[in-house]
Amino acid sequence: MGIEEIKKRRIVAVIRHAKLDTIIPIAHALYAGGVSALEITMETPRAIHVIEALRTEFTNDVLVGAGTVLDGETARAAIMSGAQFVFSPTVNKETIKMTKRYGVISVPGAMTPTEILRAYEAGADLIKVFPAHVLGPAYFKAVAGPIPHVPLMPTGGIDVDNIADYFKAGAVAAGVGSTLVDASREISADYLLNLTDKARLFMEKVQFSKQYS
Repeated sequence: MGIEEIKKRRIVAVIRHAKLDTIIPIAHALYAGGVSALEITMETPRAIHVIEALRTEFTNDVLVGAGTVLDGETARAAIMSGAQFVFSPTVNKETIKMTKRYGVISVPGAMTPTEILRAYEAGADLIKVFPAHVLGPAYFKAVAGPIPHVPLMPTGGIDVDNIADYFKAGAVAAGVGSTLVDASREISADYLLNLTDKARLFMEKVQFSKQYS
């Protein structure tokens, strides 16, 4: 499995504090809105079990991965639970190495051109420019310019008002967190309907941006 699986889905929903009894309804609501790649952050209690539950429920309809992976041991645990990609906030070569050893998509986080290139040369499939909102789409475009062969995705502060700008600047995908999903709140039927609408709006913004890419 390669980054084409992420690129064709365009948006990765970054889900923190997911709970076993609500993650499946949340995932179905996102899927109904067109978002079919989910990152479960590893600081979430019982994150391994959440990943397992999602993989059992959706098989290959939804791409499920682990986020906030800081070391190789955590990467391996996530992969053994069924994670199909591993996201990290930093460049950790052991994490990249472990991820690639098991044939899983490796996405470390980097900010500067030097960090981005080092991560790519270490074997990363896709680089997460993080935190993207600190310097914005203009910086993202400037960084992408001299290294067009390195696939980049912004994460951090991505919302419906700026996501199209990142795709116009060269992003192949985007990670969207609390502006899309707040898994820590009470999950009601109204919340799930709203979540589907919000996911659909994000996807429409991405589709619109493709006219300029």
